[in-house]
Amino acid sequence: MKVINKSKEQINGIINKSKEHCKNANESYFEHMGVALNISFSLFKASAMATIHALIPAYFQTGASKKIKELYEYLKTKKRVN
Repeated sequence: MKVINKSKEQINGIINKSKEHCKNANESYFEHMGVALNISFSLFKASAMATIHALIPAYFQTGASKKIKELYEYLKTKKRVN
């Protein structure tokens, strides 16, 4: 039973931290999920472009850096970076 109670405490701690994080971001859970997934997908695209550019330098010469700059500007407008 100690293990189960400890697990419940850990889960409750994670839930509370997640709620607080979403509150600080002024987003609902699903809004936050959408934003985070959008950022993740953007980073994936930038990573794919950089990988292709590494193998074939003629492709995506500025694609990855452009995508990263766009993401930075987006995060600045969301006040997630200084």
